[in-house]
Amino acid sequence: MKTIKIALDAAGGDYAPHEMVKGAIKAVQELGVEVVLVGRKNVLRKLMEKSPIKSGISVIDAKQVIDFNEHPIRSLQNKPNSSIVIGINLLKSGSASAFVSAGNTGAVVASSLLTLGKANGISRPAIGCFLDVLTSRPALLVDAGANSDCRPEHLLEFARMGSLYSKYILKIPFPRVGLLSNGMEEGKGNRLTQDTFQLLKEAKDITFIGNIEGYDITRKTADVVVTDGFTGNIVLKTIEGSNDNFLSSMRELGHVFSSVSRLKTRDLLRDIGLGSWTKKLDFSEYGGACLLGINGVIIIAHGRSKARAIKNAIGLAKETVERGITEKVKEEKYEQTSGN
Repeated sequence: MKTIKIALDAAGGDYAPHEMVKGAIKAVQELGVEVVLVGRKNVLRKLMEKSPIKSGISVIDAKQVIDFNEHPIRSLQNKPNSSIVIGINLLKSGSASAFVSAGNTGAVVASSLLTLGKANGISRPAIGCFLDVLTSRPALLVDAGANSDCRPEHLLEFARMGSLYSKYILKIPFPRVGLLSNGMEEGKGNRLTQDTFQLLKEAKDITFIGNIEGYDITRKTADVVVTDGFTGNIVLKTIEGSNDNFLSSMRELGHVFSSVSRLKTRDLLRDIGLGSWTKKLDFSEYGGACLLGINGVIIIAHGRSKARAIKNAIGLAKETVERGITEKVKEEKYEQTSGN
C-alpha cells in the first residue's frame, strides 16, 4: 500500500517551526506517513540536522508567512509564496494527500476555497471539530468557525457533512444530529434556528433528534452539534477556556500533593483516577479540525499546537484520507440547497 504523504505548514502556529518539526518526526515514526515540511528551507534543514530519522520527511521552500492578524484574502494576494498557499497547491497538484496547518484559519479556508473548490452540492464548507467533554465518544461541532453568517440551507449541509464524517471516522452508523438552540422545544431559537429546524426535520438522510441546549453538549445528547460558525466558534473557545482553567487547577493541585507523596504530578493524577479525565480535556489529543466540503483533505490545527498536537493532527489527516471522506462527500451528490 502506498504511503500517505501529508503536507505540513511548518511556519504556521505559535510554536513554529520547532514544534512543527518535532511533530512531523513523531508522525513519521509512529504513524507510518511521509511529511512534507513547507516553510523556510534553510531554517527547516537546520532543525532537521538533529533528527533521529533520515527518511520520510522532505522540505519545500516557502519564503513568506501569513500571520494570525492578517486579513485572509489580502494576505493570499500579497503573499503568494506563503506556506499556506504553497502547501495547498501541493494538495491540488497531487504531490500530497492532505494539508495540515496551525496558521491563520481564515487564510487556510480562503485558500482552500480558491485553490481546491467546493465539493458538488456544497455551497458552504464548514469546520468540523471534535469535542471530548468527559464522554466515551467525542461529539462533532459543525460549524466551528468558517461561516459567521449562515442561512438554514447551509446548516442543513453542515448536518449532512457532519453525519457523514462521524459515520466514517467515529464509526457511528446513524449519528444523532442536534441543532444548538436556547431551548429544546421546536419553536425555540432565533429565526435561523427555527427555519433550520424545519429543514432538518424533513431531511431523510440524517438522524435529527431536535434542538439541544448548551449543557447537552457535555451530556453527549448528540453526536453532531449543528450551528452557525459565529456561535460555534464561541462555543469552542468557551469549552477550551474552561478546560484550560480546569487543567491548570488540577496540575497546581497535583504539584501540591506530589510534593507530599513524592509522586510525579502525572503519576499522581493517574493513581487517583484523573489521568484519563484530564487527557480528554486536552485539545492536543485530537490535534485538529477538518474543513468539510472542500475537494481535498484540510486539517486545521490549534494555533497553540505543540509537537503532540501536530502529530495527532497529521494522524487525523491520515485517517480522513484512508476513509475517503472527500470522495464520499462527492458520492452523496447532495442536491444544491443554495446559491452561495
